[in-house]
Amino acid sequence: MQIAIDAMGGDYAPREVVDGALHAAASLNGIERIILVGDQQAIQQECRAHGSIPPGIEIVHASQAIGMDEGPVNAVRHKKDSSINRAVDLVKHGRAQAMISAGNTGAVVVSATLKLRTLEGVERPAIATMMPTPDKPFVLIDAGANTDCSPKMLVQFAAMGHVYAREILGQPRPVIGLMSVGTEETKGNEITKETFRLLSASGLNFKGNIEGHDLFKGNIDVAVCDGFVGNVILKTSESVGHAVGTWLKREFVSNPLRVLGTLCLKGALSQMRRTMNPEMYGGAPLLGVRGVCIICHGASSSRAIFNAVRVARDSVNLQINDMIIKTVEGLP
Repeated sequence: MQIAIDAMGGDYAPREVVDGALHAAASLNGIERIILVGDQQAIQQECRAHGSIPPGIEIVHASQAIGMDEGPVNAVRHKKDSSINRAVDLVKHGRAQAMISAGNTGAVVVSATLKLRTLEGVERPAIATMMPTPDKPFVLIDAGANTDCSPKMLVQFAAMGHVYAREILGQPRPVIGLMSVGTEETKGNEITKETFRLLSASGLNFKGNIEGHDLFKGNIDVAVCDGFVGNVILKTSESVGHAVGTWLKREFVSNPLRVLGTLCLKGALSQMRRTMNPEMYGGAPLLGVRGVCIICHGASSSRAIFNAVRVARDSVNLQINDMIIKTVEGLP
C-alpha cells in the first residue's frame, strides 16, 4: 500500500507533516511507501533533521502550494502543480491508494471531486468528522463539503456515515440521527421532513430527528446534516472547547487551594484532554470519492498526521469504498 501526503499543507508544514509521516512509516504495518508531495528541498531538509531519508519514504516534487486563504476552485484550476493536486493525481493514476492533507479543505474537496470523481451511485462526497462524547466518538456528516443538499444526498450521507462508523469506529449497528429543530417527525424544513421519510424507509438504524443538545450524550453514532449546519456545529464545538479550557485554567489557578485540588485532578483532566483531542481520530475522511482522502485540521501536529496515516491504511484495507457502493445501492 502506498499513501500520498501533502507535505506543504497545514500551519506547521512541512516540519510536523514530515515528522508524522516518518513515524508512521517506521511504526505502522502494511504500508509499503509514504509519498511526501511538495517542495523537494524543504522536505529533504526535514527528513535529514531526523537522520536520513528512510527506504519507505519517497519524495515527489511540487513547485506550488495552495494557501489557506485562497479560493478553492481558482487555486485548483490555476495551480496545477500544487502539492494538493499532485497528491490527488497520485491516487487518480494508481500510484497511491490514499492521500492526506492538512491544507486548504475546500481545495482538497474540489481537487478530489474533479479528479477522482464520485463512487458509483453517490451524488456528492461528504466530510465525515469524528466528534467526542464521554463514552465514544460519533460521526458528523457532512461537516462542510456541501452547503446545499437534497434529501437524497442526505440519505446517502447517512449511508456513508453508517459504513464508516461500523468499520472504523467498530459500532456493529450504528444509530443514525437527523439534525433538526425538534425531535418530532413534523419539525424542520421541507428538506429535513422529506429526508426523515426517506431515512425511515432506508433500512438503516434511523433513530429520528435529533437536536443540538442530543449530540454529545453518546446516544447516536452518526449525525446527518448538510455541510452548512455541520460546519457551524464543528466550529462552534471547537470554540466552546477552547473557551471551557480557558475558564477552567483561570479558575483552577485563582487561589492556592484550587491549585492543590487541580493537582489531585491531574489524571482525570489529562484523560478528558485525550478524549477531546481531535488529533486522536486521524482527520476527517472525504467519503464518496474514488480513493481514500483524509482531511486534517490546519493546526495538525505530527501525532495527527500519524493517526491520519493509520486511518487511511485501515480504510483501504477494510475496502470502505466498496461497502459504501453496496450500501448506497441498497437504498430505496
